[in-house]
Amino acid sequence: MTRYVLAIDQGTTSTRCMLFDRDGRPVSQAQQEHRQIYPQPGWVEHDPLEIRDTTRALVSAALAKAGAGAKDIVAVGITNQRETAVLWEKSTGRPIHPAIVWQDTRTAELCARLAADGGQDWIRAKTGLPIATYFSAPKLQWLLEHVDGARRRAGRGELLVGTIDTWLIWNLTGGPNGGVHVTDASNASRTLLMNLATLDWDPELLDSLAIPREILPEIRSSSEIYATATGILAGVPVAGDLGDQQAALFGQTCLDVGDAKNTYGTGCFMLLNTGHAIVPSRHGLLTTVAYRLGRDRPVYALEGSVAVTGALVQWLRDNLGLIETAADVETLANTVEDNGGIYLVPAFSGLFAPYWRSDARGAIVGLTRYVHKGHFARAALEATAYQTREILDAMREETGLALNALKVDGGMVANETLMQFQADILGVPLIRPAVAETTALGVAYAAGLAVGFWKDPDELRALWRRDKEWQPNLSAETVQRLYGGWKKAVLRTFGWMDSQG
Repeated sequence: MTRYVLAIDQGTTSTRCMLFDRDGRPVSQAQQEHRQIYPQPGWVEHDPLEIRDTTRALVSAALAKAGAGAKDIVAVGITNQRETAVLWEKSTGRPIHPAIVWQDTRTAELCARLAADGGQDWIRAKTGLPIATYFSAPKLQWLLEHVDGARRRAGRGELLVGTIDTWLIWNLTGGPNGGVHVTDASNASRTLLMNLATLDWDPELLDSLAIPREILPEIRSSSEIYATATGILAGVPVAGDLGDQQAALFGQTCLDVGDAKNTYGTGCFMLLNTGHAIVPSRHGLLTTVAYRLGRDRPVYALEGSVAVTGALVQWLRDNLGLIETAADVETLANTVEDNGGIYLVPAFSGLFAPYWRSDARGAIVGLTRYVHKGHFARAALEATAYQTREILDAMREETGLALNALKVDGGMVANETLMQFQADILGVPLIRPAVAETTALGVAYAAGLAVGFWKDPDELRALWRRDKEWQPNLSAETVQRLYGGWKKAVLRTFGWMDSQG
């Protein structure tokens, strides 16, 4: 009988369920988008119940496509959009407010207050993170302060909080009827509340942010059996939990110090494995937990986060109507030879690494009458490549490592025009794996290791397969000119919220 690992990949814009076999090959998958809710400028929300119900339906669909049932699944792993915060009733499983998404900037004033005394980086020594709207704790603090009765109910033990992994694991394992309330160290390290050295919630930070420990999940490793599932997966161990970018690092088998990957999704996220060393950043990067396997020592990483990459393509589709599907952007971009002199800086929710400027907002610069929609498509793809270059430059400065090649994954790696331009701008080869959806694969690996489906990380390394490689071919002078224009454009976005209110 063939056995599989089931991976649930709950992302910012869609949820995907995939089954993987013993060779790490995808056997079936089902995917569906969910609503993006924008109540006010800068606010981004999701409906947790929609995500829960969509996930259940997709699990059924993926099993049906493979002709499989619970008896054929050895373990379930969950990977998720990170930093998005959900607050719900323990007794009913009803969220008391929509989930606040990682892109949301409503906590800018709160973060400014937190940074007023010690500066933006006073938390960084413990957490590896700057104070920013990106992370979970300010979102949770906002919920406790602004949802009627939330803080009082939290104090009475009536509420639970978590990122999306916690929400789904709780529901998968019984919800109000015995669901386990857990997260893993990779997700916990994105909250501004976990101490990187102890891998536990930090009492001083909880006190500073006025967040009761009782409503937080227990922090566990990324690969262990948390509980067994109920419902259609009844009896199957839930055994893997990783934040989406850490899962992609693991799926790319970047398991050695100096290995790096870049994931192209709604945002863009580059991670560099630093082994057991907690490496502080001096160049705007994040120090984060990469993964922890059972009782092994945790592995850490440096991360560069870009808020808007694939989401910019969706903006061209949904807000401007320039394309009908996301895949059309490549065809439209290839109707022109270059960007026509324009740069599109998608600081819709401020700028993440290496700037961390919540006061920035998006800008289109260099417009002339010559420019048409093809140039907009080209500029949107180039924006992803330029932002990635900024992260790679910071990592080189931080570590002194050459980073002579970069493994790439995520939905946008199917865009060959983007991949070639990315190699050109970075000046290093890009390597795409045979399984592009390495986020789902990574958490499948974590869950499979926990139950012995795979023996050890060396076995995973042997499963990695190369699909395609892109070599840089632009001259250094051309790259310098194009990248210099981008840096000028980025400067134009600074301080917009300060000047405009």
